[in-house]
This record gives sequence, C-alpha cells and structure tokens, in this order.
Amino acid sequence: MMKAVRTDRELECPEIDAGLRARGVDLVTLPDGIPEEALMREVADADLLLMCYTPVTARVIAAAPRLKGIVKYGVGIDAIDIPAAIARGIPVVNVPEYAEETVAEGAFALMIALAKRLPEIGQAVQSEGWIWPAARWLGRDIAGATLGLVGTGKIGRSMARMAGQGFRARVLGYDPHVDAATMAAAGIEKVDDLHAMLRQCDLVSLHSVLNDTTRHIIGRAELACLKPGAILVNVSRGALIDEAALVEAVLAGKLGGVGLDVYSQEPLARQGHPLSPLFGRDDVILFPHLTFFTAEAMRRLSDDTLARCFEILDGRLVEIRSYDPRLRAQTRNVAFV
Repeated sequence: MMKAVRTDRELECPEIDAGLRARGVDLVTLPDGIPEEALMREVADADLLLMCYTPVTARVIAAAPRLKGIVKYGVGIDAIDIPAAIARGIPVVNVPEYAEETVAEGAFALMIALAKRLPEIGQAVQSEGWIWPAARWLGRDIAGATLGLVGTGKIGRSMARMAGQGFRARVLGYDPHVDAATMAAAGIEKVDDLHAMLRQCDLVSLHSVLNDTTRHIIGRAELACLKPGAILVNVSRGALIDEAALVEAVLAGKLGGVGLDVYSQEPLARQGHPLSPLFGRDDVILFPHLTFFTAEAMRRLSDDTLARCFEILDGRLVEIRSYDPRLRAQTRNVAFV
C-alpha cells in the first residue's frame, strides 16, 4: 500500500482525502506547525507529500527515501526546498489556476468594503440601530479613481477588468515582467517606475509573486509616495509589505484603509504579531488568508490536486501548469503544460 502525508489538516479538504483513500492510499494528516523532526518521521515511508503551509525542508526531503512527489495544494511554493527535490528527481507541483478569479474577487471585495466603509457602518448600525449622514461615514467612489496594480499576472488582470470595465476606474500597472501591449489588452496602463505610479493612486492592490526582488516592495519609501487617504490591499504574499512600516503609516493616519488577507507570519494573532497593533481599527480589514475559500474554488482545487497526485502515484509525468521559473527548472518526471 502506498502512503501519503498531508500537512496543514486544519485546512479541511474532504474530497482530496476521500479521493486518495478511495485509491487505496494510506493517508496520514498532520496539523499546522508540526515540528520538522516529527514531519521527518512521518515521511520516512511516504510515497507522496501534500503540503499547503508547512515548510518542506531539505532535511524533510532527505528523510523520505521513497518519496515520489511533492504536491502543494495551492499556489505559493516558497516553503518548499525545490533545489533539494530537484537533486533527488522528485517532482514538485502546485495548483496555480484554481482560484485566480476567486482571489481577484476577494481583493476587490476588500477594496470596495474599505472605500464604502462597510465594516464600520455595519457595526455602527448593529450597535446603535441607525446612523445619519455625517463626515465620519463618508465613503468614496471606485468610478473615476485610479487603481495601481503591483503585479499584473492573471489575478492582477482580473482585478483590472473588475475595476476598469466594471467600475470605470483608471488602472495603472507596475510589473517589469509584463509588456505594455499585454497590459493594454487588459485595460492597464503600464508604468515603469513604481514610485511614480504610487503617487497617482487612490487605490493600490498587490498581485506579485514573492522573491528576492519583491520582498518588501512596499516599504516606508513607497508608503510615503501614496496620496493621503489611499487604500492598500494585499491578497498575494505578506512579505511584499514591510509590515513595521505599514503599522507606522496606519497609526500615523496616512492611509485611508488597509485590507490584508496574507501576512509574513501566519497565523495572525491579536498579541505578539507584527500586525497586532492593527486589530480593532475601523480602517483595517484583517482577513484570515481565505479569499481563495469558495465552494467553486475548492472543487477546482480538489480536482486538480487529485489529478496531480494520481500522476505521481501512477508513475506518469506530472503536469506543471505554473510558469514559476523554480518549477520550470525541473527536468525529470514532469511535463510542462
């Protein structure tokens, strides 16, 4: 019998678990935050490793002599030591397409909720029964505003369509890896200088991958470029933002609103986290990394994850649908789609 280990069982995936067990796989699920040594013990006789957030280090990979593949049931692969897997000829695959529109919808929901001040107005009505128009409740329009996108891949382009075609916003984009013609086809004006773009923005949404060049791409200097009252949304990777600088800017009243679904340290916590000072604020929405979590997206995630798992278990080439160069560097047991 083949054995599979799935980490981060707090993220319930009943279809994935049932699909593997229906194939006769001995499935072991492990909690988030499991110590490296404990994970090493569990993968010692595993054929397949599924992970979402738990780090898969070189030591974990070395401890799994039978391992045939690593499946990220999600998009981000930062927690996997991919060079260590490549050295062993172990394919690493993610599921990059299941929630592109879903996450863009989540980003737009955060943005419009902040612009219309929905959380604080809703809470005021719940506590007071009714409120009257007053300056403290004044919202703003998306129509006619300028939205800046940091990263214009598929999720960013979906965001551009919603804001531009749906709400008649002007959409600017900063992305050194996407040309002006591609952006223009998506209704985005390409800007080559990040600071120049930020100075024009009423709204900013981050849709970039995390790497050495994008880590803290929004720091003190970039936050200082924003218009007073600008709204900032991040549904991509927490470390794209210098969180200490963000806290300073929010507490100083320099931003009109912040909507976050991702954090440099997860889970978020009311105490002892870099962003703990933002709890309880009317101008901040803290979402628990769930913009991807819809019924439709989870069905797609389950179907695609099982397809990749079965390719690995059957000894077939594993389909790599991501264009991330770290995954495209693989040369054994994979097929690029």
